[in-house]
Formats: sequence, C-alpha cells, structure tokens
Amino acid sequence: MNKRVKGFLLAGMQLLIFGALTACGVTKPYKRPDIAFPADYRSGLPSMAGSNADSVLARLSYRNFFADTTLRALIDTAVVNNIDLQVGLKNIEIAQQTLNAAKLGNLPTLSISVQDTRTSPSNNGVQTIPQDYTASASASWEADIWGKIRSRKKSALATYLKTQEAARAVRTRLVADVAAGYYNLLMLDEQLDISRKNLALADTTLKMIGYQYTAGQVTSLAVQQQEASRQSIALSIPVIEQNIAVQENALSTLCGRMPGTIHRDRALFTMKVADNLPTGLPSELLRNRPDVRAAEMSVRAANANMGEAKANLYPSFTVSASGGLDALRSSDWFMTPGSLFSVLQGGVFQPIFQRGELKAKYQQSKIKRDQSELEFKQSVLKAVEEVSNALVRLEKIKSQEIIAEERVATLHKASDNAGMLFQSGMATYLEVIVAQTNALQAELNLADIRRQHLAVMSELYRSLGGGWR
Repeated sequence: MNKRVKGFLLAGMQLLIFGALTACGVTKPYKRPDIAFPADYRSGLPSMAGSNADSVLARLSYRNFFADTTLRALIDTAVVNNIDLQVGLKNIEIAQQTLNAAKLGNLPTLSISVQDTRTSPSNNGVQTIPQDYTASASASWEADIWGKIRSRKKSALATYLKTQEAARAVRTRLVADVAAGYYNLLMLDEQLDISRKNLALADTTLKMIGYQYTAGQVTSLAVQQQEASRQSIALSIPVIEQNIAVQENALSTLCGRMPGTIHRDRALFTMKVADNLPTGLPSELLRNRPDVRAAEMSVRAANANMGEAKANLYPSFTVSASGGLDALRSSDWFMTPGSLFSVLQGGVFQPIFQRGELKAKYQQSKIKRDQSELEFKQSVLKAVEEVSNALVRLEKIKSQEIIAEERVATLHKASDNAGMLFQSGMATYLEVIVAQTNALQAELNLADIRRQHLAVMSELYRSLGGGWR
C-alpha cells in the first residue's frame, strides 16, 4: 500500500511539474488599454498650481472644499444616512464574501458522511448486502495547472474593488447633489427676500399713484396697472415658498431622513466661490474618478473571466482521498483495524465534446472583455467631456455674473430715477412700472446666476473625482 501511495504521489508531482511548464500562455496578464489623453482640458482653470499636487481640486476633502459649516453638516449626514450609498456599501460586503471564498480556491474540499444502507432485494434478482454501516471522510483537490483558480481569484478581487469604486462614485454624486440642493435653497431664500422687498416697493408706488389719481393727475388706468403689477409680485411669493418646501424635502431625503425644515444661517451672496483651484491633468482622472476606476476594474474582471474560460478547455487534474469505517453489523462498526477502509485516486479529465458550450463560453468571455474595454474608454471620454463642459460653464458664468451685477445696479438707478421723475410729472406711471419690474427681474436673475456659479463649481469638483476621500 505504501509503495502504491509513493508511486502515485511521484507520478502526481511529475504531472504537476509538466503542467506548470506547459501552462505558459494559457492566461494572459492584465494590461491597461491604451488611452490617448489630451495635454490639458479644452479651457478653464490652470492644470497645476506650482508643484503642490495636494492643492489639486480632486484631491481635496469636501470638508476642505466647502467652507460653509451648515453645508458640511448636511453632507456629513447624507454620507452616513443616504439610502443609495448604504446599498452600495452592502454591495461591497457581498463582494467581500465572494472574494473570501475565492481566496480558498487552492484548498481541498472536505466532507464527512454517515450512512445506514438497508436493501431488500427481490428473490429473482441479484443478491446484495442487506445492510451496511458506513462513516467516512473524503477530500478532493484540483491542481491549478492552467491558472483557472488564480483567474477566479483575480476576477473576485476586481469585482470587489469595482464595488468599492462604485460606492465612491455614489458618494461623489451625493456630495455634489447635496451642495446643488443647498445652493438652490439659498437662491430661493434670496428670491423670496427680493420679492417681498419689491412687494413693499409696489405698495408704496401704488399709494403714490393713488395720491396722483386723487389729485386728478392720472387716470384710474394707472391705478389698475400698478395694482396688477403688485399682484404679479404677490403671486410669485407662494410659488417661491412652495419651491423652498419641496427643496427642503429633497435635501432631507438625500440625508436619509423624513422631510422637514433645513436649517441655514447664510445668505446666498455671502457664499464665496473657490473657483481658482487647479484642476490637474486629464490623465489623473484614471486615479481620481471612482467611476473610471470602477470601469477599469470591470476590464480586469473580464480579463480574468476570459482566463478561467480558456483554462476550462484544458484537462483538469484532481486528487481525491476518502477513508473511514465500514461494517455489515453495527456492533462491528468500531472494530479497528478490521472496519477501516481507505481510497486514494488521481484523475485527469479532458473535455472532448460538450456540444460547443465550453468554446462558446470562451468566445463570449473574449467578447465581454472587449466590451468592457470599450465601456472603460467610453467612461474616460465622458469624464474628460464632463470636466471640459464644467470648465466652460464656469468661465462663462463668471462673465455673466459680472454683467448681471452691473445690470442690477443700472436698473436700480433707473427705478429710483423713474420714481422721482414721476413725482415731478416728468415720467409716466408706465415708465415707473416698467423700471421696477425690470429691476426685480434683474435681481432674481442675478440670484440664479450666483446659484449657478456655486453649483457649477461643485459639479467641476465632482467631475474631477472630488468628494470620496
């Protein structure tokens, strides 16, 4: 028995050495697809600020990027309680379990069994043993000659890392969405304040025109026109209040809590915009953007799956052993060594004809690998496009804000002058109404442009990959 075992083990070792020598080229190592990055983004901020790489926008924590403490507190709450992010974290846990199982792929499988077999043969059939008691343990091990198990491990690791990057991508989007919602809320507050001030101004103008009407200087049409203008302003106030409540509810949902009031103690125009930070180079998106990294992990997993599918075309080498107790009577079960038995065997399994399934799966794995590579390249193109678009919007919104501020100042002067000219009889009531309406719309538009300025900077921060650190 010992000679047979030694001979079998020697043959197995020779087989393993032969397989290891011939396994070269069965599975190919992963190589990142070649991507030609531009030297810089199409337009916008400088790519670097001196040699301080830590000042690059994408590498800043959101606690350092956002100066407002209320906004940071909202983001902190969302990062902990947001449901979508919690789902992403659960996906990481699922992938972790798959990875833990894959790490044990080189170990043998072990099983134990206890059986009581009772047979009642027919009188005219083959006579069999009527009763048999067996307790056994068995083990089986497959030699990873062609890298099938190693490929499975690589696939599980890449899938695990992909879920991590996917959760980080959800976080970057969450940070940007909370910031955009908060800025929108501040804009609505500003527009509500502007509308209320203009409603008070419209009331004053209405009284002034009423006095003119009493004095016979204007007709009732002037009073009606101003009353209609006042009602238009008053009508906008409940609409803005409604939008404020809806935005507060949306922010509450992002923060993973029931709809309610959002505390805020800052005005829109007190918010400073950090729009002079460097963006870094386009090639850094491979390191900074979680969705791009997740796409690359998909390529890694597909490459490993292709290696496993190819290894399935080659013969598998297994060694199995079993042993235990076997007796025809229960009283003899533990009578050793008479009841002991053992089995040791090695085998080579080479698939010959599987109705084309193995070859089809290998070809499919190659196609999926190519598909994942195309999706990775598409994610890079999309990332560069998003950053470029955000930079263009940032550049243009800064110009718009300067012009809008000048327009507000001009129209305020025009409104004041129209009021004084009307009192002196040198302007009509229509000129007063038009001047006040234009000034109101200019103020509302300026508030929206400032909101866009803040929001586009947050979007640039996200598109560069900021917010997950």
